[in-house]
Amino acid sequence: MELIKLGFNKFNQTYLDNKDTGNLYIGRVSAEYRNLYQVYFEQGIINATIRGKFKKDCLSGSREFPTVGDWVLFEYIPEENKGIIEELLPRKSKFSRKMAGEKTQEQVVASNIDYAFIVVALNYDFNVRRIERYIAVTWQSGAIPVLVLTKADLCVDLQDKLAELEDVTFGIDIHVIDNISNSGISQLKKYFNFNQTIVLLGSSGVGKSSLINNLMQQDIMKVGILRNNIDKGRHTTTHKQLLILPTGGLIIDTPGIRELQLWDSDQGIDHTFEDIEQLSHDCYFRDCTHTNEPKCAVQKAIMDGNLDVKRLNNYQKLQREQSYSLQRQEQSAAKIEKDKWKSIHKQIRKLNI
Repeated sequence: MELIKLGFNKFNQTYLDNKDTGNLYIGRVSAEYRNLYQVYFEQGIINATIRGKFKKDCLSGSREFPTVGDWVLFEYIPEENKGIIEELLPRKSKFSRKMAGEKTQEQVVASNIDYAFIVVALNYDFNVRRIERYIAVTWQSGAIPVLVLTKADLCVDLQDKLAELEDVTFGIDIHVIDNISNSGISQLKKYFNFNQTIVLLGSSGVGKSSLINNLMQQDIMKVGILRNNIDKGRHTTTHKQLLILPTGGLIIDTPGIRELQLWDSDQGIDHTFEDIEQLSHDCYFRDCTHTNEPKCAVQKAIMDGNLDVKRLNNYQKLQREQSYSLQRQEQSAAKIEKDKWKSIHKQIRKLNI
């Protein structure tokens, strides 16, 4: 299996040109299970574990665990057809979110991606404010967002929904598809040229698995049937997986995302809401909050009908969430540092130093 068909590019080669890899092999993580990784490499596909020291470093926070899409260096044991991962290569891009729950911890959903298909069903799932959130996190990731609207056969107000998106999807391609009739599927194939990698993002039951089956040209993913009385598909994908398309290119399927909490998305928010950022430059006060200040260009745009107040509210909501997230991250980092020194002092006391 040629590395170039796995998405290997100049970014990866530049790193390896300056590194002595010895007898280590290079591969790409295609699936992630508990304490086990599936890795594609030139000889085929193997299961791999992490070297003990690597795992210890990951648990201490000095290194990161691999995830689907990552390139890794590993020791290959041919007689057992398995590998031991020694190192994680630098990531060109990564789609991250705050891990669900109370823990202040980053969760990398997928890495080394070129495009992110934000998959939204044209029924119950359609929510402009949520789409803005996905776009912001995608811009932050380093990948290019593409909006894929599914279940066109169930939509009776398509033009109205497209009109709603006009002011929130600047510079973003929008594709309307129907997985049943395959309408619009062929338009997506251009994103896979030159062995590029695409990740599918979206809620459960929006048609991601059906889309993969159409792109793979076979029923490789289990598809959930529609639930009774509502046009909502069942959750079918249970783990992340990287697949190689028969026509070239790679796609990463992900489980449905119930909540997309921000991790480090300040630049992505600015990019997504560039129209508000530009308007704010004309505000009379440099620190204008766009609420009650006089001569506010943003509020004037709302009054003139040039800006939806819901868009401003969402922008401010995401900014507050990002600020809170960064504050929690700083508190968490400070606690880790405090606990580290507490442990050191405890060891010193034991040794009577």
